[in-house]
Amino acid sequence: MFNKEERNPVKWILWGIIGVVIGAVLALFFGLVVMWLWNWLMPTIFGLPTLTYWQAWGLVILFHILFKGGHHGHDHHSSCSPKEHFAKNWKKKFHEKMDDNFSEAEIKEDPDHN
Repeated sequence: MFNKEERNPVKWILWGIIGVVIGAVLALFFGLVVMWLWNWLMPTIFGLPTLTYWQAWGLVILFHILFKGGHHGHDHHSSCSPKEHFAKNWKKKFHEKMDDNFSEAEIKEDPDHN
């Protein structure tokens, strides 16, 4: 099923290290972009003070909490997995469609209707 190369733990560790390094570089870059945009626009437009790198990151985290609620875009009232969420939505749509179709069929069969 798996060849020796796919089970090689050194390969997986290397990929993990590469992933962490790429994530750290992207985080550094993202923080710098937010800081640069803030310091370029906000003092000029609104007269606000400039931000340090860590203040910019704090602002990003604050906006994430306020606007996403820490749930990464999922339904805030549900603790189900994306697969379960898909299944629930599909079931709901299926039942709505079936109810619509059967209610129309009952109306057509009802001789007193019209």
